[in-house]
Amino acid sequence: MNDQQITTLFTDIGGVLLTNGWDRAARAEAAQRFHLDLVEVEERHHLTFDTYEVGKISLDEYLDRLVFYEERHFDRIEFKEFMFSKSLPYNDMIELICGLKKKYNLKVAVISNEGRELNQYRINTFRLNEFIDFFISSSFVHFRKPDADIFKVAIDISQSDISRSIYIDDRMLFVQIAEGLGVRGIYHTSYEDTKKKLEEFGLTY
Repeated sequence: MNDQQITTLFTDIGGVLLTNGWDRAARAEAAQRFHLDLVEVEERHHLTFDTYEVGKISLDEYLDRLVFYEERHFDRIEFKEFMFSKSLPYNDMIELICGLKKKYNLKVAVISNEGRELNQYRINTFRLNEFIDFFISSSFVHFRKPDADIFKVAIDISQSDISRSIYIDDRMLFVQIAEGLGVRGIYHTSYEDTKKKLEEFGLTY
């Protein structure tokens, strides 16, 4: 075994393995579908979503602040179902990570900013726990990117050699923070580009 052979893959979920889910486009679609004021939705979202992502409030509490602070013509279940429906898989990326894990016996860990209920839905629906060994989700550990502490927690939990680890994210800032801790980074822009970059690190599929 090459001393520098990669042993651990850290990856984001949204934008890499799955769609972002509850992102700006989804909120705009929700505002149109449920006849909400998009400007107000965005303002309320940005004021409170970080609190949800770090596990300080529940999804219901977040929705109380975002939508259900007044009487609506739709119910909470209908709105949640819409939110969950915005999560879709990037099957090529999931297949790539699964294939590399099996071929090279890699540890795979997620480092993601996700609220607990949305995160749990995504893990269960797309069976992410069948190939991901550790979930360092912001709502579980109460840190969120760009706080470097969430990366440090991930390194500690996975007991990984940072010099033999890679972090994949679709946001350059987060890749750079991981690199600042000694983890090699891949800025994800497409399946083909990330596959090529992984090959450059010796991980061929």
